[in-house]
Amino acid sequence: MQLPPPLRHAVDDALKGVALADLATASELLSQRYRGEVHDGRWHLGDDRAALAYLAARLPATYAAVRASFEAVVAARPEFAPVTALDVGAGPGTALWAAADCWSGLADVLLIEASPAIRAWGERLSRGAGPARIVWRTADAGDGMVDCAARDLVTLAYVLGELAPERRDALIDRLWTLTDGMLVVVEPGTPAGWQRIVAARARLIAAGAHLIAPCPHAAPCPLARPDWCHFARRVARSRLHREVKSADVPWEDEKFIYLAASRTPGAAFASRVIARPRPASGRVTLKLCRNDGVAGERLVTRREGQVFKAARRVDWGDIFEPRQPEAVGGEPLASPKG
Repeated sequence: MQLPPPLRHAVDDALKGVALADLATASELLSQRYRGEVHDGRWHLGDDRAALAYLAARLPATYAAVRASFEAVVAARPEFAPVTALDVGAGPGTALWAAADCWSGLADVLLIEASPAIRAWGERLSRGAGPARIVWRTADAGDGMVDCAARDLVTLAYVLGELAPERRDALIDRLWTLTDGMLVVVEPGTPAGWQRIVAARARLIAAGAHLIAPCPHAAPCPLARPDWCHFARRVARSRLHREVKSADVPWEDEKFIYLAASRTPGAAFASRVIARPRPASGRVTLKLCRNDGVAGERLVTRREGQVFKAARRVDWGDIFEPRQPEAVGGEPLASPKG
């Protein structure tokens, strides 16, 4: 996956003339803060150098994760067509671009961001995003006091990990009250990111939300440490992206975890693939989270005909909806490793 051409060109223009060594140093410092989940009262993107490093090194990956999360919403609720949207902790407008690319009818978007440095770049980049009305507002998402009218689509991407634990619940509760249609929360695909999603999931279920994706059920998450749920999206690296990260490979896999919660139910489905499929001659092993609240491995062999053909086609993160009855409820799943 790549950034939409207008955004990619705008980012290239923003980075013209910036010393590669400065970008590489700032990118490494930024990565250390993200990996360490530092909460020291300072914004991760608190100055222009950090903001530019984010555009060069992180924006393509976070865009891919958010866009993939929206694709899962479209698969579950193809009739969902948001006109209004709210993005909290908007950064450079990542979710705005992903939503505009996904839903052509998006017309009115409010973006809330506290850091002046990244917000300034977001305002500049968003001029070509598409929606007729794009409004930026300065506010700290961590205080949970987002003040606006309810919106069709509400997004919170890569934000919970930047907040102290005691501030996360209040923000999730507040954003749900501002959701007319769909709330989508995205976090890094780490064990800690998964735990934050699990906590948000529990609060939203208690508030009456319908889980649209990725979960096929509203039972307690069946995974237990050291296992965790996450997905991956392959991201194409530009030449500058590779140089900033001192990388030779022209792509990277962004691991992420997400949750889509709706005011109205989506279509029920049998299971979702929650790890990379393991194909072999005449067989494929799928790790599934199933609609009966069970997760584990399912071996599908050539003898199962159409079920096997379906299993060979699915990828990590896809819905697995076998056509033959025995594929949905027949043979038991193996217990998850760990």
